[in-house]
Amino acid sequence: MTNRLMISRRAILGSGLALAASSTLAPFARAAAPIKVAGIHGSPVENAWNSVLHKALQEAAAEGVIEYVFSEGVSGTDYPRAMSEYAEQGAKLVIGETFPVEKQARQVAADYPDTAFVMGSSGKEAGDNFGVFGTWNFDGAYLAGMLAGKMTKSNIVGSVGAMPIPEVNMLINAFAAGVKSVNPDAKHLVTFIGTFFDPPKAREAGLAQIDARADILFGERIGTADAAKERGIKSVGSLIDYTPRYPDTVFANALWNFRPILNAALADVAAGKPTGRDYTAYGLMKEGGSDIVYVKGVAPAEAEAAMEAKRAEIKAGSFEVPKIMDEPK
Repeated sequence: MTNRLMISRRAILGSGLALAASSTLAPFARAAAPIKVAGIHGSPVENAWNSVLHKALQEAAAEGVIEYVFSEGVSGTDYPRAMSEYAEQGAKLVIGETFPVEKQARQVAADYPDTAFVMGSSGKEAGDNFGVFGTWNFDGAYLAGMLAGKMTKSNIVGSVGAMPIPEVNMLINAFAAGVKSVNPDAKHLVTFIGTFFDPPKAREAGLAQIDARADILFGERIGTADAAKERGIKSVGSLIDYTPRYPDTVFANALWNFRPILNAALADVAAGKPTGRDYTAYGLMKEGGSDIVYVKGVAPAEAEAAMEAKRAEIKAGSFEVPKIMDEPK
């Protein structure tokens, strides 16, 4: 039987593996009525990033904290309209993503000052009611890169990403930095598929990297692990734990959990406080909002020990993974 890494209760609460209600939740559990929350998903909710948000929102709804409605597969051209419609329908908080419609989204928020909008964004917060959050699971990606750098036999690793926006760039750059920190001579291949959800295209990109001799793939996009599985090499997952789905392929995952961010936004809404702020920090590893989970014994023991030492430094705040948002080369 595979031995999985045991992580602390604090890490589990922040990992998305087995979330329980955190202390931030208590005020909402006692509220007379749940807060009306709308989720607007630009991709299907089975897409990894959207699934993390959707899971946190579903859990909050099951606990009676929120009343949750959502739309999925909303195109960029329809996104501002969806935001407006949910505000008109009485949503107190709208959760989503505004990467393709940053300017328009802020205009919608300005038109509906009584609705809080908290969005995944590459931009800044705006006014009193437009908050932002970043998907900053790059700490886990760096740590996974440390393992990959000591595991590669060809000295070539690859990353398959959506598109070169700051959020994606930072994650892939962190993985590459982790590899280079333990293996300076390793080569890093990068492919962007030009969309947030196209598993067959991500698989093809992964296969092309394997043909170029990459023997470990970092799957920023769903579908990358399919290529690794097909060719019998190892892969790293992002956002969620892919190992149960690919037990012989995905040996490590850079996890991210949305619930701490959601709880913070809900606390502000419940208290009548402005939500026009950056909630990203609630998702950082040192705050318990992200982590790495890996299968022990796949990487060399000394590589695991070095990675765990660095993980402890990140959690203690004594080491910061470089935040490089430029397009990786």
